[in-house]
Amino acid sequence: MRESGKLTAAMEILKDFTSRRVPIKTAIADWGRQNRYAGAKDRAWIAGLCLDALRRRPSLAAQMFDDSPRALVLGALHFIWNTPLDTLGEWAGEEPHGPGSLTEEEQSHLASNNTLEKAAQSDMPDWVMPMLVRAFGDEVKAEARAFGHRASVDLRLNTLKSQPEKTLSALKSVKARSVPILRTAAQIKAPDPAKKAPAVTVIPAFNKGWVEVQDLGSQIVTAAAGDIKGAQVLDYCAGGGGKTLALSALMNNTGQLYAYDRDARRLKPLYHRAKRAGVRNVQICNPVDGGVPNDMEGKMDVVFVDAPCTGSGTWRRHPDTKWRLTAQQLDRRLSEQDTVLTEAAPFVRPGGHLVYVTCSVFMEENEDRLALFLDTHKNFRLCPALPMMEKSGIVTEAGMAALRPCVTNEGSLRLSPARIGTDGFFVAVLERRA
Repeated sequence: MRESGKLTAAMEILKDFTSRRVPIKTAIADWGRQNRYAGAKDRAWIAGLCLDALRRRPSLAAQMFDDSPRALVLGALHFIWNTPLDTLGEWAGEEPHGPGSLTEEEQSHLASNNTLEKAAQSDMPDWVMPMLVRAFGDEVKAEARAFGHRASVDLRLNTLKSQPEKTLSALKSVKARSVPILRTAAQIKAPDPAKKAPAVTVIPAFNKGWVEVQDLGSQIVTAAAGDIKGAQVLDYCAGGGGKTLALSALMNNTGQLYAYDRDARRLKPLYHRAKRAGVRNVQICNPVDGGVPNDMEGKMDVVFVDAPCTGSGTWRRHPDTKWRLTAQQLDRRLSEQDTVLTEAAPFVRPGGHLVYVTCSVFMEENEDRLALFLDTHKNFRLCPALPMMEKSGIVTEAGMAALRPCVTNEGSLRLSPARIGTDGFFVAVLERRA
């Protein structure tokens, strides 16, 4: 495809996204089915442009004095992708596939000496800003800007199959580098938005089970389970199993790991993933087969609760979701979080721990939920999360130092792009009184 056609395609996709309020991936896929001549590189270029436009939507609209799909795409190409104005004018005006020549007004806004940062807005929905201010205080502007940047590709080095040094050597083809925070993590620099992301899932190391694609923040919060070798562990909201596999690696395939999710469909990938990763100590408690047995109540050393949430911490990777989130959806998540905490708590043994995790930065989904839970469950108390992470054995000394600024007043952790370069995550550790 010529750039003129890709420009038009991005505008059509954003228009469809706005009108139907569907995930941007759905809008892109629907466009692709109707335009099968577009190759993989073309689709990557178009998708990257759409995502960048959504990441910086308010700032682009302020710079262009227009929030239409056309204005967002033109602004993203010029101010984020640094496409020269003359080149952009040629693409737009090229017939028959271009979206139409630039107007005098568009040329004036694009030629402005202002950088995008000078016109920068919060790049967040107005209604969530009070919640972000509550969570980050004076740091809120820096955090909002950080959520507008593209994220790296993060990898977990699977110690059940290979030593980290050996796996890193096998990842040279995708230019992965070790991460100072964790002994078992690697990272690939955020890819060029106009190109396809590195094909990690087709390299031999991935197919051998040596490596998993997992955000660094997700790996860090899993470490809050502590030293769980030989333990009895329940992953209560296992989903597709990303943290289940990480927990098994922390356990070194010892003890017993139970994986449960109330939605049996979400568990389906775990069967294959566990086999590829060399996991031997996991028992999948499928709700179709009765779920978690009642006789496990009061017997788990650790119950890991990766609770359903708004996903506000993932807005770097999924910027469309921040424009689709509603107050009604938030209320549903709060109710689900209260329910899942109440359901999971009885499985913790006296002296054992409940680890509560969300990929949200909102205190409404984190501290508030725990306060309500502790008010009705007097046999639990909050514990400092950082010492538990240190016991896991995968957090380095540099990692401990980097994580200290993320500690909340109550001893939990709130990770964020500006603070530590990860997706937004919250993790708290609760102990059941003996």
